[in-house]
Amino acid sequence: MTPESEAEPQPETEPGAAATDSPAPADAPAHAIETVFRIESPRIIAGVARIVRDVGIAEELAQDALVAALEQWPREGVPGNPGAWLMATAKHRAIDLVRRRERYARKLVEMGRDLEAAEPYGHGHVDEPADPDDIDDDLLRLVFTACHPVLSAEARIALTLRLLGGLTTVEIARAYLVPEATVAQRIVRAKRTLAAKAVAFEVPYGPEREARLGSVLEVIYLIFNEGYAATAGDDLLRPALCEDALRLARVLAELMPKEAEVHGLAALLEIQTSRSAARTGPSGEPVLLKDQQRSRWNRLLIRRGFTALARAEAVSTGGGPGPYVLQAAIAACHAHAHTYEETDWARIATLYGLLAARAPSPVVELNRAVAVSMAEGPEAGLVLVDALVAEPALRGYYLLPSVRGDLLVRLGRGREARAEFEKAASLTRNERERELLLGRAEGCG
Repeated sequence: MTPESEAEPQPETEPGAAATDSPAPADAPAHAIETVFRIESPRIIAGVARIVRDVGIAEELAQDALVAALEQWPREGVPGNPGAWLMATAKHRAIDLVRRRERYARKLVEMGRDLEAAEPYGHGHVDEPADPDDIDDDLLRLVFTACHPVLSAEARIALTLRLLGGLTTVEIARAYLVPEATVAQRIVRAKRTLAAKAVAFEVPYGPEREARLGSVLEVIYLIFNEGYAATAGDDLLRPALCEDALRLARVLAELMPKEAEVHGLAALLEIQTSRSAARTGPSGEPVLLKDQQRSRWNRLLIRRGFTALARAEAVSTGGGPGPYVLQAAIAACHAHAHTYEETDWARIATLYGLLAARAPSPVVELNRAVAVSMAEGPEAGLVLVDALVAEPALRGYYLLPSVRGDLLVRLGRGREARAEFEKAASLTRNERERELLLGRAEGCG
């Protein structure tokens, strides 16, 4: 997360995202199909992938089920449980595919029970999935497969949003400000890589699970951060990405209730999202943390965050809290404070110290410097920031001169602060951030 003294972009309604008119009766089946498929597609793909052991083929079969719905629902009516209908249809087609492949004969025997339990997809309506617990297991397998470390970070994000977020390539491209063809290539290559590397469709255990879980959490964290503080473009944030990341974190917390870091990430995203309504002004301009109206923070999300953090602490084992639990604890310190002045900066500085020891990073050190400056004074913070100026990883990172400029303002060194804000403005690719930083530079006289 960005240093707390800086502007924090906030989810807002996308431009032009006004409420749409209700679909006409003739369009009701198509609207129902689109809505249900977007919600249920991750579970459908996961359930089918367990049969065919290939996420690319699973997605194609899920799309086949969608086509079948488009053909049958307008004629026969929307089923009582449309999600279950799509699941059963996709599974039947998957098993048909297995039948045509002799090398999958053993898998066909294992899935025979599913055929007997489900009604034929062409007749009647399927009310419930055959085994909801299996679907949850399948969804967890899909999460670990889409976030496999064999893929690049960009590929993992694109594939996760496609398979688990239900986003189209157009939507992903728009969110990340890259060409649609680039996103499509990443997804195609990711599927090919998983197939070529024969990545097992499974939830790993032991040391491998711990390593893979880190990749899963990282992908969700990166998706949220891109929505929380867009790296480029005219908007401060990508609200849909924040929502998708938070939903994925909640699902993962339900599927893995004994993993402290999973609950820690969920707690962090809940609390960070709670500030949404206060983080931008009437014209979409960023509002600094110290200037936010905390009465506009969402108390329900804060309570959810506190609950998730308590769960993380309850299931924690030896070795101390992990990075996401520590970040959630930092976010909780801000949420507990009714005013900016009441913030327990000393505890936040301590938590950042623990985080730096657990997950060393120049960005973490920059955040710690901000907290130290609030707890001990700007001089102490400036000493820590100056030690980071030569850090190669922060070269070109606009928040370094931005934080330094803020500390210089507090020390009454306006001319130096102005130069730092101007430097930060030249480094950011986000237009809203640039406007804010240039405004702060202007304010230095």
